[in-house]
Amino acid sequence: MDKFFAPHTPEAAAHSHLTENWFSWDADHPSIDETLLAGCASYRAFDRFLSGADLFLRPRSRSELESILKRYSYDAIHNAIARSRSTLHPGGYSRVCHLAENSIRDVLNTGDNVNTLLALHCPPTDIGPHDAEECPVWSIKTN
Repeated sequence: MDKFFAPHTPEAAAHSHLTENWFSWDADHPSIDETLLAGCASYRAFDRFLSGADLFLRPRSRSELESILKRYSYDAIHNAIARSRSTLHPGGYSRVCHLAENSIRDVLNTGDNVNTLLALHCPPTDIGPHDAEECPVWSIKTN
C-alpha cells in the first residue's frame, strides 16, 4: 500500500485517523469533515482492490480500473456516512466524491501505477496444453 499512499500522505493519515477513532471520529464536529472522509475513501478503495476479495471482473484498461476504484470509494463514503452521527453540509456528498475521485486519479497518474494495478489480478498465462486436456467438457442439450 505504501507504493500508492506513503504513510505521510493525507489519504493514509485520514485512514489512520478514522480507523483509530472509528467510534468517535464524527462526534467532535457538527458536520462531517469532507476532506477526511474523501481521503479515507480513496485509501480504502485501493486497499479493497489490492485485496482482490470481491473482484469478479478484472479490469483490462485504465478506464475500467478507475471505474472500479471509484465504485469502491463510493461504497466507503456511503458506509462512513451511514455510520456517522453528524451530517454533511448541502452539496457535501458531491464534494466528497469529487475529492476522492481526484485522489484516485492522482495515484493512477503517478509512475507506472496503472500497469502495476492491472497486472496484479490478471490470470496466469502459462497454462499448458495438458491443463486444458484435463478439464471436463460439458455438452449443453437444447430442445
